[in-house]
Amino acid sequence: MGFIPDFGSLAFTIVAFVAALSIIVAIHEYGHYIVGRWSGIQADVFSIGMGPVLFARTDRRGTRWQIAAFPVGGYVKFRGDANAASVGQADTPGLDPEGARATMAGAPLWARAATVAAGPIFNFILSILVFAAILMIRGVASDPMTVSEVRPLPYAVQELQVGDRIEAIAGEPVPEIAQFASFVEDLPVAPRLPYRITRDGAQLEIDGPYPYPPVVGSVTPQSAAAGTDLEPGEVVTAVNGQEVFAFTQLRDAVGNSDGQTVTLTVWSPETEETRAVELTPKRMDLPLPEGGFETRWLLGITGALYITPERDTPNPFSALAYGVEQVGFIIQSSLSGIYHIAAGAISSCNLQGPIGIAQTSGAAASAGALSFVWFIAVLSTAVGFLNLFPIPILDGGHLVFHAYEAVRGRPPSDQALNVLMAIGLALLGTLMVFAIGNDFLCP
Repeated sequence: MGFIPDFGSLAFTIVAFVAALSIIVAIHEYGHYIVGRWSGIQADVFSIGMGPVLFARTDRRGTRWQIAAFPVGGYVKFRGDANAASVGQADTPGLDPEGARATMAGAPLWARAATVAAGPIFNFILSILVFAAILMIRGVASDPMTVSEVRPLPYAVQELQVGDRIEAIAGEPVPEIAQFASFVEDLPVAPRLPYRITRDGAQLEIDGPYPYPPVVGSVTPQSAAAGTDLEPGEVVTAVNGQEVFAFTQLRDAVGNSDGQTVTLTVWSPETEETRAVELTPKRMDLPLPEGGFETRWLLGITGALYITPERDTPNPFSALAYGVEQVGFIIQSSLSGIYHIAAGAISSCNLQGPIGIAQTSGAAASAGALSFVWFIAVLSTAVGFLNLFPIPILDGGHLVFHAYEAVRGRPPSDQALNVLMAIGLALLGTLMVFAIGNDFLCP
């Protein structure tokens, strides 16, 4: 009886991972292909997947588009390439100057460099567009803060109504939405606070709860809370028997647990009943906006406001700027993470292998379409960033070779390329073994 759900979960995880990876690889390789075509370089093969070919079609330009059996990557093989990694030149006797120009080796340096760089750049473009689209779908909270929905809480009298404009809380004027989170941190923590609101043009004084109660906003994949029966919208009313009214109280209680199991008293708005949930916090290294990391004990529960504010659709330029900001933050956090792992400041378990990434993709897909698409954007940024590493066999290594050629006036010798590629392959293999080891050994 237990095998069927486990098998279903495994199959779902594999399908989600393959779908995410295939989209990212397709965009990456299409970047190489289309910029190469624009630059006058002929692509002979465009492959999604490796190994035996399952389906193939040749277009009018002579490019064979194919899907291969093993969905673990992909490649574009340009004319004149000795292999799919574009390392070395195949024998192409009898080519006229025009034919030689259509090969990767015979193209100008600028065309080769642009073609190589296009793969990671297209990954970043995909991420930016996805982040921007999700922001436009979700919208941004509008100023002044106006109630669109009120969450049910077990200890709060529902005095706020849809359409109320919140002017002040605990005697302090409510700032713009962008400063609201820091504003809440300075409020007194109590189950009830005085609110000043505008309703139907009249100002009223009413009571309301702490703005960020211990509500389960969402559950982070692969966290301590993942796989439990905790649902978004449920409310934590106590930790180890101690009543809590603010998400900060829940966060501090878990943070001070030193990894010991905590018992949450959870109230469900659907049944209006409480139950006990035991969770063991996980130690996590979290990137900071200003750079660096902080290590905390976490359950993997994100909070949510007591009310849902009215939202506006941002303009496309603001959404794109947000997308660029998200991509920049992921790259900055990745660089910082690599540095801190190498320095021994944070755990090497922060480096996930394919198994861990697959599990995250399955959890993201289970959380909903937007969550899965967001994960694809994050992974696409990571793939683009990884490919820019100056390691032979990766795009970054090719760009280093092109930079060498630009300075010296000639490319590295075939012998040097073969040695460097072997070193790059060994480095990648070592990194992969290490990451897979983390998937099995890290908690």
